[in-house]
Amino acid sequence: MDPLTYRTISVNDVDLQVSVTNEGGSRGLALLLHGFPESAFSWRHQIPELAAAGYEVWAPNLRGYGESSKPPKVSDYSMDCLLADIGALIDVSGRGDVTLIGHDWGAAQAWMFAIRRVRPLDRLVIMNVPHPACMQRELRSVRQLLKSWYMFFFQIPWLPEKLLCARQAKAVGDAFTKSAVDPARFPDEVVDVYRKAALRPGAMRSMINYYRAAFRGARASASEELATIETPTLLIWGLEDVALSKETTNGTDEFVSDLTMRFLPGVSHWVQQEAPETVNAMVLAWLDGVEVPQASDVVIERLAEPALNR
Repeated sequence: MDPLTYRTISVNDVDLQVSVTNEGGSRGLALLLHGFPESAFSWRHQIPELAAAGYEVWAPNLRGYGESSKPPKVSDYSMDCLLADIGALIDVSGRGDVTLIGHDWGAAQAWMFAIRRVRPLDRLVIMNVPHPACMQRELRSVRQLLKSWYMFFFQIPWLPEKLLCARQAKAVGDAFTKSAVDPARFPDEVVDVYRKAALRPGAMRSMINYYRAAFRGARASASEELATIETPTLLIWGLEDVALSKETTNGTDEFVSDLTMRFLPGVSHWVQQEAPETVNAMVLAWLDGVEVPQASDVVIERLAEPALNR
């Protein structure tokens, strides 16, 4: 049901499914990193727009997702491994002009990729995940700890996998439809893509191992000196995020020298899927070097359903 077409690219002892669109695009590489419990499919509204704007667009199913490899150890999902995958994909692309775009876990990786300067970046776009220093600060508050309860639940062995996969991964579908402001953006044919992917052998374990690896590396992460990001950065934030408060974005400009921020009222965590018209208008304006519109300034022309066919 996923309309994207993929090629398999081998990096760091794993095979990654990568959707490649507009190969050789004149404006460089746009590398799109998805979150949990999503896949490259979550970028279905952005891929054609970026390609039409002249970018070569790569959207991988990150390790553990889709038909990409699912290594068994928690340590296989450490930030070091994840960033090595991104760097290797850029190397394989042969492009030196890279725009890195990430949402959720993909955004967490994108932040760290820019902070550690794993490879040079022209531009960085982040969606609904705070800078790691801001997240560390907010996790000291009871409010954010309560919102982040699921991260602690995911540390329990095997039980999260069992519950999330029960009833044909109903909980995966509910993660979208029950937290979205506009659940009509997530019809059955869309959430079924994620549910079926989560039920692949080893997939849910791999997806949750991202969280387990993050907890095991938390002490080292907290002590890591975070370099200022010099790459021009656009931060887009859906204000109705049930897991991450707006307060987690406070102070981002202390860590990013060239920062543009835009907030989307009435939009959930699934920002690029729930408000693709607004997100696309913001991203494309910013990439073109013109004033990025506010959410209220974007004229919405609702995408025709089913979204699967876009």
